[in-house]
Amino acid sequence: MKLTYRKSTSRKKVARLKSRARIRKKVEGTSERPRLAVFRSCKNIYAQLIDDNSGKVIASSSTLKMSLKNKSNRDAAKAVGEDVAKKALEKNISSVVFDRSGYVYHGRIEALANSAREAGLKF
Repeated sequence: MKLTYRKSTSRKKVARLKSRARIRKKVEGTSERPRLAVFRSCKNIYAQLIDDNSGKVIASSSTLKMSLKNKSNRDAAKAVGEDVAKKALEKNISSVVFDRSGYVYHGRIEALANSAREAGLKF
């Protein structure tokens, strides 16, 4: 995976992209055990279950799709984790591979992962 970015890209973002590339070399999702990919922006958080063999998204959830007004970022991440786990269990998927996309396993990422585990996903 070749990284390309502009000169003006911040060092923090470049470091995250390098970490993401290292993670993606090792983590691969299959139809039996898809990849739970997480993306976090300043205001929202997104989670997708991806089958890398076929290149298809099995299930997804985000704070945009859910009505999460007056909730903190961590509470919203917990709700997204529970929602994506519920959608996975409906499709008979109980085991996933967690892809944190280069983000530190801390805060919203950790809250999403823990709530998905509590809702029944194994990783």
